[in-house]
Amino acid sequence: MANSIFLARLIGPVLIAGAVGMLVNNQVYRMLVDEFLRSRALIYISGILAMTAGLAIVLTHNVWVANWPVLITIFGWLGLIGGAVRMIAPQGTEKIGRRILRYKMGLTIGGAAWLAFGAILCFFGYVR
Repeated sequence: MANSIFLARLIGPVLIAGAVGMLVNNQVYRMLVDEFLRSRALIYISGILAMTAGLAIVLTHNVWVANWPVLITIFGWLGLIGGAVRMIAPQGTEKIGRRILRYKMGLTIGGAAWLAFGAILCFFGYVR
């Protein structure tokens, strides 16, 4: 459980900071994403980082329980799989990203999801 709390305290605030940035500076984030999607090298490097972080979480916290720590495990697996996909097929990430950017509320919905997930992790990491 100490590992779960540590990871919740680590991941939660990072997600909240990114979410607030996305929600408050939506236009700036749209430009950031557009610039990111123009560089397959950046997509590839982000895949390395995401896969490494996801694998680290899965190796240290592969906990499948009917309780909140499973959220961290799922987050780790999503990072691992998402990172691998970016490394194997950066053009696919570019295509999906462009679709999200075309949808006016895409980043807002993503920011709201990050905010909710980060708040849940912070609650279990710091409050409970």
